[in-house]
Parts: sequence; C-alpha cells; structure tokens
Amino acid sequence: MKQFLAPAALLGAALTLPNLALAQAPTTPPPTQTQADQATNYPQPAVAAPTFFLKDGKLPLNADASRYVKFTLLNQVWMRYNESNPGSTVGGYNVPNTYDIGIRRFRIQFYGQLTDRVFIYSQIGLNNLSYNADRKSGGTPGAAQSGTGGFFLHDAVAEYAIVKNKLSFGAGLGAWNGLARFAFSSAGTIMGLDLPTLEEATNDVTDQFGRKLSVYLKGKLGKLDYRVAISDPLLYQKAAGFVTAPGPNASFALTPPKPQYQGYFSYQLKDQESNLTPYTAGTYLGKKSVFNVGAGFVVQPEAVWYTLGSPTNVQTKAMQQYAVDVFYDAPLTTAPDAASVSFYAAGIHYDFGPGYIRNGAPMNPATGTSNPSSNTIGGFGNAFPEYGTGNSVYTQLGYKFKDNLVGTSTFMP
Repeated sequence: MKQFLAPAALLGAALTLPNLALAQAPTTPPPTQTQADQATNYPQPAVAAPTFFLKDGKLPLNADASRYVKFTLLNQVWMRYNESNPGSTVGGYNVPNTYDIGIRRFRIQFYGQLTDRVFIYSQIGLNNLSYNADRKSGGTPGAAQSGTGGFFLHDAVAEYAIVKNKLSFGAGLGAWNGLARFAFSSAGTIMGLDLPTLEEATNDVTDQFGRKLSVYLKGKLGKLDYRVAISDPLLYQKAAGFVTAPGPNASFALTPPKPQYQGYFSYQLKDQESNLTPYTAGTYLGKKSVFNVGAGFVVQPEAVWYTLGSPTNVQTKAMQQYAVDVFYDAPLTTAPDAASVSFYAAGIHYDFGPGYIRNGAPMNPATGTSNPSSNTIGGFGNAFPEYGTGNSVYTQLGYKFKDNLVGTSTFMP
C-alpha cells in the first residue's frame, strides 16, 4: 500500500469584529446652585465607551478579559493518491488505486473561563468524510479509524482549579489520557501528514475517537507538567468489527469493563507549555523553545481475553501500555525570522495479550476486498497493522526554513 497525500489545512480561530460601541446613557449636568446655572449648557464630560468585540474568537466577560468565552474552527482537507492493498474493491469493483478528496477533520471548539476557577471545554466535529462515506447525519462507527461522516461530540469537560495552575479537578468526555505526548495531539499543529495515531492505541475500540469518560487531575509543579485520570471504558460490543468470542489471539473482552488508570508526566526544561486543554502541539514553528522529557502509562485490569489450549479455557488479563518520550522544538538562532528544528521520539511497550494485532486505515478509500481469504494481513485499501503486543518506536524530525523564504511563506520538510 502506497499513499501520497496533499493536506490542505484551513485553520480558523479568529473571528474579529470591529469594536462596537454600546449605547450611552445621557449624562446630567453637575449640581447647580441657581436656576441660571441650571439653564447653562455645560460641556459633557468624556465617558469611555464600553466595547463588545471578538478578538481571536474570544468574547471577554469582564473588564480585564480574564473571564471569557471563545470559539475556534478547524478544517483539514486531504487530496491524495492511494495505491491500495491487493484485492481492494470500491462498491464491489476491483480498484487497485484511487484518487480522492476528503475532509479528514472538521472541528468546532468552545472554551469558557466562567469564573476565576471554573473552566469548561467542548468540541464537536466530524472525521473521514470522503466519497465513500455515509452522507449527512449519522455516519458509521470507526472501524480501524475509518469511521465515516456524521457530527459527534468529541469533548465535553468541566474543571475546577483547586490550586490555580498547580492542581485542577475535571470530569467529562475528553482526552486527558496517559501514555505519551501524541496520545492527545493538537490537530491544528500537525507537523507531518497526519497525527501519529500509533499512540492512540484504543481509538474507537473502547473510547470515542480517542476521548474517554474520565475524572482527572492536572497541573504544574515547577517544571513538571502532570495529568492523571480514571476512565470508564466504552463497551467493546459497540465498536465496529468487534470480535464476538475469545480465541487463541487476544481481543478485548465482552465482559463489563473495569476502570482504566492512566497518567502522563512531562518535565519541561525550557519554555513552559499550556495545559489549558489536553492537546499537545506538533510544532511551534520556532515561536517557542521547548525541550521536554516525558513518561506515561495506561492500565486496565481484565481488559482482554483469549483461549489457552481449548475454547473453554478462557483467560483474562490486564491491558498495559508504557512509554517514554522526548520532544525538542526551538529556533536555531535568536533572530525573529530564524529557522527552527522540531524533533520527537517515543519508545512504547504495548501488552494487549498474546497475538493481538489491529489495523489502522485513516479515511480508507476502499470499501472491501475481492478475496476475503487473502493472506494480506493489512486488509483492503490503505489498512496496515498499526497496533499490537510488543515494542514500538516512533520518531519525527522537521526543519523549518527561515520565515518569509518565499514572499510571506516558508517551508518545513
């Protein structure tokens, strides 16, 4: 399977309107001593007009804008050529390669800093709307990340700052996940062609496109940024293509799920990163100088099962995920238009039980196969074995040329 992709990312965040002056109440003249004084037309004192405005999508709720609501938009369009796996079909017809245009991601985000301590965050959107997707509302569940169409809720969390910046408690549907930096990537700052979905190991299996029903703690202690969470996994029976019975190769169990425990800890040696939302930047394009070393985990008791020796000898075991990673993203000089470099590497240990393998297939351009008994382990279209028991290494490296290299643009290969 070969794939060539031209992503067109339209990132919207700023709805900026000119300041709109509110109506001013008429002022009265100052107190006077005589009728003559009262009849005099005194000049009116200058009164600062309050303003109503949206700047960078933000609407302030108080004078210093420390309380606000904010809206952002994001749209990522893919235009690609894909050389599909052998036997791939589209609508029952053999199609060895495809050209397509699709919406990989569309998001509407809402932020609300409602009081000094109460913050809410919500996100809705869709993924993988391509020519073979279900149309209009609904869509289909995500099979190996190929779920199609349909708006759905991505995030809905509320949190309370117990100790400002140091300790916040939150709950809801969100991506305050454990394991590694890109288990909760910012879709708007991707450096490569797509997110490193390798680190989203239960995407649409026991969660909702990487989001989980959780209670969490987050904060910063000096240079240590941390998050820990307890999550309620979604029923595996609701996942597309779930395995209906245990076999010699492990699969997620159909029994009621146990709680999932997870955390991620990042020691930020240089500039500090925001943890307002769970999502981490792919690159700052030289606007920050970041050097982080991190480690994380995800553990769920009795999450998987398999048979040992005979079909009736069913074994259950914990799902365990552990990772360490390093992220460096910084300009090469102090010049305002300096070139910059971005580097990330992660070592991950996955334990889903014996023989576990699951494919990934982002916005799969094919719909089936003409040879279901084929030995092509990746399946059809652009699917490939992405997750499994064992050890994985992921790395990426980018170099951004100086700003304004070509007009007001530059490149980052």
